[in-house]
Amino acid sequence: MTEARLQQGVPVTGGWFVVNARDARWMHNDMRAVCRFGGEGEAHFDDLGVGLYWIQPGKPMSLYHHEAGQEDFLILRGRGTLIIEAEERALEPWDLVHCPPRTPHTIVAAGDEPTLIFAVGARKEKGSARYPVEPAATRRGAGVPDESTSARETYASFGEPRAGPAPDVFRGRSPPAHHTG
Repeated sequence: MTEARLQQGVPVTGGWFVVNARDARWMHNDMRAVCRFGGEGEAHFDDLGVGLYWIQPGKPMSLYHHEAGQEDFLILRGRGTLIIEAEERALEPWDLVHCPPRTPHTIVAAGDEPTLIFAVGARKEKGSARYPVEPAATRRGAGVPDESTSARETYASFGEPRAGPAPDVFRGRSPPAHHTG
C-alpha cells in the first residue's frame, strides 16, 4: 500500500496517511464544525466513518437519527446531553456512547463551553439514515419537527457548510516527542 496524496488536509488518492486534525478540512455552519477525515472516490473511507465534531453550547451534533451501522462517540472535551431512544443522559469528558445499528440518537452540547466529540461509524448501507420525530430532540433543536419535514430541509436551516479553520482548541501544538530507535 502506498501513501495517499493530501490536498489541503484531505486525501485525494487511496492509501495510508497521517494528518493533524488542525490541518484537516473542517466544515462549519450554524449547527457545528465537523472534520471528516476521509476523502472522495478512491480516498473515501468505505468501511468506517471517522470524524471530530466541535459543537457550541445548546447546538446539536446531528439531527436525531438511526442507521444500519454501529456508531460510537467519545466525549473529549466539554459536556453534552445524549438523546437516545427518547431518553436523555448527561455526558462528560471520557464518556463513550455506543449505538448498535438502528439505535436513534444525537448529542447536544451542554454547559458553557463547546463540546469536542470523536465519532466513528460503520458504513454498512449508504442512505440508511432515518430521522424519526422525537419531541425531546425537537425541543433542543436536534430533530425534524414533524413527519412532513425532511432531514435535508432541517439540515439546510443551519446553512450551507463552508470550509474554515480548525477550532481554536487545535491551534496550539505540543513540541514533537523525541523518538529513539
